[in-house]
Formats: sequence, C-alpha cells, structure tokens
Amino acid sequence: MKRLLKDCIRPLYLHVRSKKLREFHWLYDKYSNYPRYKPVNNIKFLDFVVDVPDLPSFIWQFKEIFVDEIYNFETIETEPVIYDCGANIGMSIIHFKKLYPNSRIKAFEADPIIKGYLQNNLKRNNINDVEVINSAAWIDYNGVEFSIEGADGGSIYGNANKIKVPSIRLKDFIEKEIRIDMLKVDIEGSEYEVLNDCKDSLSCVKNIFIEYHSWNNNNQRLSEILSILENNGFRYYIENVTKRTCPFINRAEQNPMDLQLNIFGYKK
Repeated sequence: MKRLLKDCIRPLYLHVRSKKLREFHWLYDKYSNYPRYKPVNNIKFLDFVVDVPDLPSFIWQFKEIFVDEIYNFETIETEPVIYDCGANIGMSIIHFKKLYPNSRIKAFEADPIIKGYLQNNLKRNNINDVEVINSAAWIDYNGVEFSIEGADGGSIYGNANKIKVPSIRLKDFIEKEIRIDMLKVDIEGSEYEVLNDCKDSLSCVKNIFIEYHSWNNNNQRLSEILSILENNGFRYYIENVTKRTCPFINRAEQNPMDLQLNIFGYKK
C-alpha cells in the first residue's frame, strides 16, 4: 500500500516541484492535438521563443532536453567545445548555451528547411556565436540523398521527398580539435557509418551522445558501435526509447525502425 501511495503521489510532487515539468504539461495540454507538420511561430517556453515546423516533435524535444536533461554534462572548461550533429531547430543548442554560455558550438544540420528554423531560432534567442553548417555529418564531401521529413526525422534512409544535400566528413572536423567536451550524434540512422569512419579519431572526445536507430531494412550495428566506444575508453549507459511490449511477438516489422536507443558515453 505504501508503494502504491508513493507511486500515485510522486507525479504530483514532481509537477509541483519542477518548473520545467510544469512547463511540459502546459505545452502538452495546449499543443499536443495540433496536426503534424504544420508550422507555428512564436512558441514561448521558459525564457525562450521559437518557431517550429512540427509541434508534436517540439513538445517531446522539450521533454527530453529540458525536463529529462539528457544532454546535461559536466566540465571544468569555461569554454567547452560542443559538436551538435543533427541540430534540428536548435532546442539542444539553446539548452547547451543555457548550461555553458561561453561554449563553442558547431551545429550540423542536413535539412535546408530545418536549417532555416535553426538559424532563426538562435538569432531570436540572442545566440549569435554558433557556427551553423548546412551539411550532413557524413564520411565524405560528395553529398548524400536525404529524405526531407518535415520535422526531426529527416534521414538518408527515408524513402519520401529525397533531395541531394551537401555533406562533410566529420572525422576531418574532429581531428582539428584539441578536445571536444560533448559530441552529440543524432543523425537518424547514419550514426554507424559516421562513427566507424571516426573510430580512430575519438581520443579528444570527453562525452558522446548517440541516438541509435535500427532501420528494419538495414542490418543492426549496435555491437559495432559499442565496440567503438569501448576501444576509445568510453563507459556507456543505454536507454531504450522505443520500449516495445512483448517484443518476441511485436517485432515492429511494419515500422520503419524496430529499435531506438539513447547511448551516453563518457570517460573517467
């Protein structure tokens, strides 16, 4: 009975105690029924204001980034170096700049339309010292065929609305840095190819976040990604995003992806 009461009371306690959680509930109640992929401007949250191409994805980005604080990291550096691969509309960068106002950030965003939202949102929130690179973080400079999804799911593995976008070789950028305090890799399925190309260049990286996507029409490469982390001295923690019930029966074969994980890598 005590456990039941605790489980019932805890959400209310957290709601009252946490301003960010209250903000999420307010955003969810106000915007969760909005149609997908309908642009909306002047969305206010906490001390910020953004334009968004898709309200549902914005709401859950806010939950992950500002409430769950999945990108929080500690450093003694006064000007930490952050690489944001898959910067989307800038929510992660706003959060990084709130954590470390003097951080030096490179933001990579492949989708040219989403890049416009990113630049505008940074400007509206007086963040003027971020280098925005409108290219896919990739393994060469030849460009890639990229599926425009309209929110935060654009990918080289998507099937609809394919366009050719510029690409950069992330390995070359990393090797120019003395240190990278946070490397965020959320590139919708391209993470294995990019990390495999960078596997001998990660010694300068102190913390790494990887959103691992297992696309149903591709081989799973999780073990290889974890080996790359282990070989570079990272310890890691893995969080399941999809949380499928009855996975032996519910194999998600009709979904584009059958597994999505957040992988947090850090060095002692």
